[in-house]
Amino acid sequence: MIEARQLTKVYADLHRGPFVALDHLSFTARGGEVYGLLGPNGAGKTTALRILSTVLQPTSGTAIINGYDVVTQPTRVRQTIGFISANTAVYDRMTAWEMVEYFGRLYGMEDERLRERMELLFDRLQMQEIRDVLGAKMSTGMKQKVSIARAIVHDPPVLIFDEATNGLDVLVARSLLEAVAELRQQGKCIVFSTHIMREAERLCDRVAIINRGRLLAEGTIPELRAEHGQADLEDVFFSLIRRQERELAAV
Repeated sequence: MIEARQLTKVYADLHRGPFVALDHLSFTARGGEVYGLLGPNGAGKTTALRILSTVLQPTSGTAIINGYDVVTQPTRVRQTIGFISANTAVYDRMTAWEMVEYFGRLYGMEDERLRERMELLFDRLQMQEIRDVLGAKMSTGMKQKVSIARAIVHDPPVLIFDEATNGLDVLVARSLLEAVAELRQQGKCIVFSTHIMREAERLCDRVAIINRGRLLAEGTIPELRAEHGQADLEDVFFSLIRRQERELAAV
């Protein structure tokens, strides 16, 4: 579903010189799995996901999503993905139903199919009680449900979650993780970016640990624990980050 090869993103900085936000990142994510991108703030996770969602173009490298190239076929890519983050805006003057309907129409969905899909989603995400609530009157949890519904209203095969639980309370975050697990059971290819190790351990089938734009390790959590001789994922994470920082300091 997703084939990222040598993705690199370099920004010009007049004071410090070129800044490498992403450094030859490669990974593959398959249908029916949650692929975790783990890293501290500033590691390059969001840059990678913005490239996959066609918001940014890579300086070099390629990414193919469901058979479409993110650079040469961006419209096709947008039709085949859903993007959810903690910062997704909700329109104050639109109801939950109106917002999801609006995005369905943007995706070119026909009226009957759109209506059937929305009824299904509002039932599945337990949104019927908020369908007529205006965005301005929604709680954080309500807004996140709307963000998920509008991202998946066109039933995309690939879903991208960028730090989607940031700022959510425990109950809302748990509900979101349960929704992700259900989407995996439906065969979706899911990329889940986080810096919270417990989320990754609970949800991800495979993970990639990145820092300073570089891939440090990849595999299932049991594989990574065994390979690096650590008791849990958090220990693996910190040992890899510290090793990289020592190596860079020695250069």
